[in-house]
Amino acid sequence: MTENEIKEIVKKTLASFKFDKSEMTLALAEKICEAVIGYARKAGVNAVVCVSDSAGNPRLVKSMDDAYIASYDVAVNKAFTVVALKMSTSDLKPLAQPGKELYGIQFTNGGRIVIFGGGEPLKVDGKVIGGLGVSGGSEAQDTLLAKQGKEFFDSLK
Repeated sequence: MTENEIKEIVKKTLASFKFDKSEMTLALAEKICEAVIGYARKAGVNAVVCVSDSAGNPRLVKSMDDAYIASYDVAVNKAFTVVALKMSTSDLKPLAQPGKELYGIQFTNGGRIVIFGGGEPLKVDGKVIGGLGVSGGSEAQDTLLAKQGKEFFDSLK
């Protein structure tokens, strides 16, 4: 099955669902997690997916079978990071390198700030209503899965 075919199936399935995207509800978090897990299965990644609310608190965390134990905390902290800083972890990474303006930020907030890809803020009309954290693959895989999850969220009506 191609990625376009999967997107079409997801689009048809969601046609009957209407979400109030003014806040991160459990139902909305569930749909986002399921979409990311579908993308992860296709990519062959056993991921942990976390969707947080606007305060960075987890609304839902799902661990795929055989996911790394360490991925749980990483996914939760990626979802926290993107809400706390209102930017993706991929965008944060270059700012947190030695000599850059946010160097050392990963040592703040009780060590919860993650400075590598796999986290995306979920915004409605420019306002962050939640965060998405994905962990379990390479940084590139986690980044792609989180971006796909954000695109899925953005496509919801």
